Amino acid sequence: MNSLFNLSGRVALVTGGNGGIGRGIALALAQAGASVAILGRNPGKNDAVLGELEAIGKPAFALVADVTDRAALAPAMTAVERSLGGVDILVNNAGIANISGGVLQESPADWDRVIETQLNAVFLLSRLAAKGMVERKRGKIINIGSMFSFFGSSLAPSYAAAKGGVVQLTKSMAIELAPHNIQVNAIAPGWIETDMTAPLHGTPYGDEILMRTPAGRWGKAEEIGGAAVFLAAPASDFVTGETIRVDGGYAIR
Repeated sequence: MNSLFNLSGRVALVTGGNGGIGRGIALALAQAGASVAILGRNPGKNDAVLGELEAIGKPAFALVADVTDRAALAPAMTAVERSLGGVDILVNNAGIANISGGVLQESPADWDRVIETQLNAVFLLSRLAAKGMVERKRGKIINIGSMFSFFGSSLAPSYAAAKGGVVQLTKSMAIELAPHNIQVNAIAPGWIETDMTAPLHGTPYGDEILMRTPAGRWGKAEEIGGAAVFLAAPASDFVTGETIRVDGGYAIR
């Protein structure tokens, strides 16, 4: 049974892996045996998570990079491959949200910034990683969606649009890459305790989230790690194009 979830000998790259959900996924993949690289914009946070990864005992690598810097993406992928080897598992996690209050308030510049981070970078990095995966005839691409992949948001329309696009891009890549033994799936986290969601705690909106969630609590970042390990491991070799909700039941009400 353990062999179904054993990632020994695999190289994983997690964008936005220096905090929140990305950190939880990076640590879970390392604990399952993978060598893990993280990309993040903050050098201090990168170093802190790199130390945690190294303490697990597997090779690890951290690189300061911004996924919206298109010219930096190919060099970043090359740096990871030189340090750890070809990328077998790509987790497109890096993200931002703009709580604009709606399309009438959101500026085109803010819209572009969210779409570039949340959707365009997923396409660009997946394209880079998939080339090597096709050559090796195996690979796993895991994209991070959201509850707003399914529900609209009048407060953050760019975020909802991007996360909806992630689900459809996941399906499209899954169809294309399946003949190459590459599985492409997504995880849609529910309301998880992170720096991004911290301002909602204790607010009427935060109370509404708790009331709607059958589990009766916010999720923890490490609880996304289990789904990521499943989608990265041999256990999911016949699973592709799916979006797994990890939400404490939020979406069923």
